[in-house]
Amino acid sequence: MELSDGQIEVLPLPNPIHQRITGYLYRLLQACVAVLGAGEVFFAPLPIRLWAGKYRDPDVVFLKPGRIIDPHRQPEGADLAVEVVSEEEEDRQRDLITKRREYAQAGIAEYWIVDPKAETILVLVLDGAAYRVHGEFPRGTTATSVLLPTFAVAVTAVFDAGLGRERTT
Repeated sequence: MELSDGQIEVLPLPNPIHQRITGYLYRLLQACVAVLGAGEVFFAPLPIRLWAGKYRDPDVVFLKPGRIIDPHRQPEGADLAVEVVSEEEEDRQRDLITKRREYAQAGIAEYWIVDPKAETILVLVLDGAAYRVHGEFPRGTTATSVLLPTFAVAVTAVFDAGLGRERTT
């Protein structure tokens, strides 16, 4: 569930593909951040406060040091958010359009949209008040981060992980 302008939005329950992709990306991002000592990585559920009355729950979120002011409360914003797009059209709309606008408005520096249906990873970087496309990465390519330059992900491996074919090397 997410809180949007005083309304509770009930989101779809994740399926195994969604959870495998989320877990895979969490582990890769966590390893990168641990080496850099750059902050913390969390996976849902951990709603983040975008502004008063607006909470979203990214599938994976990176927070720079100092972002968590009170560990008993929800973090104020985030530095990188990852959403794995759900299958239903309403849910796709939320991840591809609504959250893109909201995350930009909240000042989240980087937003990754992982789309199992299209088998692409769209990396968006905040440029002023809106996102610009850093890259749209299909199978066979490597998705890269601007915020964390050492964070790079083989797109084929991400979607293979979703299908239960995660590589161990």
